[in-house]
Amino acid sequence: MIKNFFKSDVIKMISALAVVGVFSAITLVFVYEYSMPKIEENIRRATDEGIKSIFPEADTVEEMKHKGVFEVRGQDKNLMGYAFIAEGNGYQGPIQVIAGVDPGLRTMTGLQILESQETPGLGAEIAGDFRKQFSGLSVVDEIECIKNREPDKPGEIEAITGATISSQAVVNMLNNRLAELRDKLGVK
Repeated sequence: MIKNFFKSDVIKMISALAVVGVFSAITLVFVYEYSMPKIEENIRRATDEGIKSIFPEADTVEEMKHKGVFEVRGQDKNLMGYAFIAEGNGYQGPIQVIAGVDPGLRTMTGLQILESQETPGLGAEIAGDFRKQFSGLSVVDEIECIKNREPDKPGEIEAITGATISSQAVVNMLNNRLAELRDKLGVK
């Protein structure tokens, strides 16, 4: 009698868990399918706004065959430069930026932070005055992140005090992505 009772309860528990598991999985699929287009639209909108802030005179923006790289053209259809997405890990989590560079890949035109989970008041400052250092910055050589002094050479930016890891993360992402971009576009 105890064996039959135990078997019956186990089967009921397993059945109940299976039903809950299947219901949860189906619910997750529907939520994912419903929310994914909205998430993708928000990402596209943030990317477009970032490009417009870096290239305010842009007339057309076309994504190239290289994922996350965009050709930016003015009203005269001349190439103004390229915008590209770079991502990596900062101190607290992922950082994603969109940056602009001239057609020769020699000078940055600007930088916008698309995503950051850095510490408020410290690493989160990458979205403030820190990013302004990249406008007009020479990227002929690798960008260098310096501490405790003003930049005095082309390609140098000053790290945020107390947030060197976040500052260096942005520089590393940009250097890596610029190297990839030069290789893909055949620019030396």
